[in-house]
Amino acid sequence: MILNFTDPFFTTRVLGFEPLFDRLQRLSESNDRSSSYPPYNISKDGNFFAIEIAVAGLSKDDIQIELADGVLTVSYDGPKTEVVNGENKVVYQGIAQRAFKQQFTLSEDVVVQGAELVNGLLTVNLEKIIPDEKKPRMIEIKSPKRISNK
Repeated sequence: MILNFTDPFFTTRVLGFEPLFDRLQRLSESNDRSSSYPPYNISKDGNFFAIEIAVAGLSKDDIQIELADGVLTVSYDGPKTEVVNGENKVVYQGIAQRAFKQQFTLSEDVVVQGAELVNGLLTVNLEKIIPDEKKPRMIEIKSPKRISNK
């Protein structure tokens, strides 16, 4: 289902949410183009998130990570040279060496803390930053002041 955020209902009755509508429009359009390669996991622990992407056989120089307009893009352009089977002939090639592009839409309050590549697993660490004014707080109950007859 593709949502149309240029519909007059959205543009005349809901004001100030244009960035949100732009993101939702991109999400609905990217649904058809999304790929499950390479496989990935997303985990959450409190305000911390981790995106783990299986990138066996790739080095940190092969992978590009970009954050632009709230969209985190992890990509690999593919092998730079053709695979040449010299003396050691490959009988079966099950490890994919194809290009990929995975995109994740982030909330405005989610920041990328960093990324690391260990044993073929790329981990991108994220944190949701909650401003003080949005954090839960206790409200003090005050007693009303009494006016005395003195």
